[in-house]
Amino acid sequence: MTREHAPVIVAARRTAIGTAGRGFARHAVDALAAPVLAAVAAEVAPAGVPVDDVVLGNCMGPGGDLARVAALRAGLGAEVPGVTVDRQCGSGLDAVIQASSRVRAGDARLVLAGGAESASTAPHRSWPDSGERYARAPFAPPGLPDPDMGPAAQYLAGVRGIGRERQDAWAARSHARAAAARDAGRFDAEVVAVDGVARDDRPRATMDATMLARFAPAFGSARDVTGTVTAGNSCGFSDGAAAMAVATADLARDLGLPALRIRATAVAAGDPALPGLGAAWAGRRALVGAGMTAHDLGFVEITEAFAAQVLAVSDELGLDEETISGDGGAIALGHPWGASGAVLLVRLAARMAADDDARAGLAACSIGGGQGVAMIVERVA
Repeated sequence: MTREHAPVIVAARRTAIGTAGRGFARHAVDALAAPVLAAVAAEVAPAGVPVDDVVLGNCMGPGGDLARVAALRAGLGAEVPGVTVDRQCGSGLDAVIQASSRVRAGDARLVLAGGAESASTAPHRSWPDSGERYARAPFAPPGLPDPDMGPAAQYLAGVRGIGRERQDAWAARSHARAAAARDAGRFDAEVVAVDGVARDDRPRATMDATMLARFAPAFGSARDVTGTVTAGNSCGFSDGAAAMAVATADLARDLGLPALRIRATAVAAGDPALPGLGAAWAGRRALVGAGMTAHDLGFVEITEAFAAQVLAVSDELGLDEETISGDGGAIALGHPWGASGAVLLVRLAARMAADDDARAGLAACSIGGGQGVAMIVERVA
């Protein structure tokens, strides 16, 4: 595939990210996705090219085809189809990958893609035989490891020797950078207001190492001094949506919009007991596909579900930590599961557009059950 025929991303937008139960507490997931889709569609409308499809990631919604419902709610027209993707926390990024494959193959010229999640309105679920409620579907079948992501992050921290002080320092960095970026207005252009909510509410400039040290280990008793993963160095349950247009390069040129060329994509899988490393497995495969090394990356966005997890991925890939989440990540902003992978691309687009560094960017997610998904993008001159 030549660079000329590589699909590009334009008009990457997101909602503010709200802590579950707060600003978006009464918003169904399609009500979060629709305004972002409408904003992206309006930005690319001058090209006069019809939207071929809408692809959205979601993992905890009410079921059904969220993408089609959100497209109709956004007013895109009854003739615009939609399909919903579930690769758990990597769903939003995988949706963009699937859209890019359609464009690359010549089956579509313009696809809107991203993800949405509403932790606030996610339905309760139960098994039919016992009536027992469950918070999530299994990540793996009986007989294989199936840890929740929190205990898995604690295990990963122990295996990789990532201590509490390093995790808390990363969490403090995330909050400081996200609060500074938000308060300086660096998020304003990428955020689509939903019912007047246009400000990320979770980042706290006061969440420094001293305050973070007060948190008890989350996966063990308060007296368990071996526990290093806490609520402070982990993400929060969140609501939000993100979307973008995936298009041919000539369409982006016609629009005259800043664009990111999709250079390589990858999915990967490994030990389900170590799901936090999934972003590293996929990231390495994407780097090989792009003919790059970690030193070729000027911008990296990894879902900060847990400080231990993002640090383990950084160590595994040999990343320059200064390139990662330059304006903070999910520890500060929040982690709207099915949307988070698309949020990474929105953040990459904004960071790369605002910087003179011509190097490529990497977005990568670690996924429950031992999967990873990654994408490498580069600016279009």
